[in-house]
Amino acid sequence: MRNVTSETLTDLLLDLSGPDTDPRVQEVLGALVKHLHAFATEVGLTHSEWRKGLELLTRAGEISDAERNEFVLFSDVLGLSSLVDMINSPTDCTSSSVLGPFHVLGAPELPVGGDLIGDNAGQQVVVQGVVRDQSGAPIEGAVIELWQTADNGLYSGQDAGQPDYNLRMAMTTGADGRYAVSTIRPTPYLVPTDGPAGDILNATGRHAWRPSHLHFIIEAAGYRSLVTEVFPSDDPYLDEDAVFGVREDLVMEFQPGTRAALPADIKARERLDEGFSNVEFDFVLPPA
Repeated sequence: MRNVTSETLTDLLLDLSGPDTDPRVQEVLGALVKHLHAFATEVGLTHSEWRKGLELLTRAGEISDAERNEFVLFSDVLGLSSLVDMINSPTDCTSSSVLGPFHVLGAPELPVGGDLIGDNAGQQVVVQGVVRDQSGAPIEGAVIELWQTADNGLYSGQDAGQPDYNLRMAMTTGADGRYAVSTIRPTPYLVPTDGPAGDILNATGRHAWRPSHLHFIIEAAGYRSLVTEVFPSDDPYLDEDAVFGVREDLVMEFQPGTRAALPADIKARERLDEGFSNVEFDFVLPPA
């Protein structure tokens, strides 16, 4: 390989794959190599810039842990997470949106109608709806995970003042496909800027604000899993999300709530403030 040049390096590398390489691995990694090499050539990447990029990746690994993944945040602020979501979202079902860096496994199970408000301050809201298939039929046994920020814009895990699994839950639908939970209205917040992803935002003059939202993961046997977020229609950052997660069909409407109109299984009905809101939002899952 003593005669390798900048013009021949890419093809030489691609020819090194063995005969047993998985064709999809070859396709994806081959395209990645081509684009990486083309990028470096196009911008005339210098040694100091290359080292800076490696330092960013190293710092991302150092700052990541079980409660924060800086690599996910990289993907989010560069728009890659949303692009992958949009490429892979089937039609005639609920759009997927970014997972975000603060999902935590093992959220406690709540019954349908359960309460997440606890001791949290903030505007109270009842969120309810039905998980359906593409024909409109309810899906029984769908497992829903929900997580959100507290009123201060921080997730449990970010904020030492919040108990473990604060404003996080899992819920399983019955035969009617219904979910329902009392919680607080989420607030807009800044994505973390204390790490290398924040350096990218600052270097390009971008703000770090996200519109308020509820995160959902919904899984059901025989159906494609859904990772998504739902956003209030009146949020000031709805059209300038730092991670490009908003979709037209993921916007929810907050309506004035009344205790008399609440289903009987809402556990927190007697402690809800007079000014609580109601949200009705259905999810549609495609077959696996």
